[in-house]
Amino acid sequence: MKKFLGTLGTAGLVLALAACGTSDYEESDNGDNGSTGGDAPAEEETSTITISASNTPHAEILEEAASALEDEGIELDIVIAQDYVIPNVALDGEEVDANFFQHQPYLDQQVEDFGYEFAVAGAIHIEPYALYSSEYDSADEIPDGGTIIFSNNVAEEGRALHLLAQEGLITLADGVGYEATLDDIEENPKNLEFVNNVEPALLPQAYENNEADGIIINANYALEIDLNPTNDGLITESGDSDNPFANLIVVRAGDEDREDIQKLVEVLHSEEITSFINENYEGAVVPVTE
Repeated sequence: MKKFLGTLGTAGLVLALAACGTSDYEESDNGDNGSTGGDAPAEEETSTITISASNTPHAEILEEAASALEDEGIELDIVIAQDYVIPNVALDGEEVDANFFQHQPYLDQQVEDFGYEFAVAGAIHIEPYALYSSEYDSADEIPDGGTIIFSNNVAEEGRALHLLAQEGLITLADGVGYEATLDDIEENPKNLEFVNNVEPALLPQAYENNEADGIIINANYALEIDLNPTNDGLITESGDSDNPFANLIVVRAGDEDREDIQKLVEVLHSEEITSFINENYEGAVVPVTE
């Protein structure tokens, strides 16, 4: 079952999640005196995992995993998150049991900023970053003085810069990692201008409105407007195993040892789900196998 979490308003957030539980066993009448006929059969034990997830591809992957989890006595209650803030707020507030939308650098930044006591239950997939343009067919065509837009997600600024450096649009200082900032740009031969104050969810709109010569979009948002980083990206990030941006199942510290959480991760790493990801996303989502 899917539910939706709206964006976080200035007045705060109230999450309304329907309570899930098993109904009481109803005994049947046996004769006019209303006596029961024998002992009631024992109910099969079930558990419910309420999990906040981005719609594409996270919730879609969870929906595919739901039937296998039902066979294990686990129900998934999927709550769709429409930004990158609410899922951690909801998890910290015990409104959900887990979330599925973020990678380790973003999680680390959130923990540093807000003091969350979270744990990673498993890494599930990588969504390769890509540079898109509604006007140009290659990175070489981006003109001198062109504008590049990427998100205001601090944890991904270095990721965006490394993507641009991958094709020589810029050069970064030697040895700088994914913590790179604009100050670490050593060479900018095309004198590109950078706009890094856009919410990730608004990047597809910027692309469709042709607001810049190039726009770096998270794959989950790119998929929503039928862009595939493998096929449509002017520059596409590697999905190799050394990529630190795998998307994670995150829980409150201590819950990573819960049997149902471990089973969820096991199913998401299964051959069935790996095949589903490969067949449905064609390189826009790369499964992580452990």
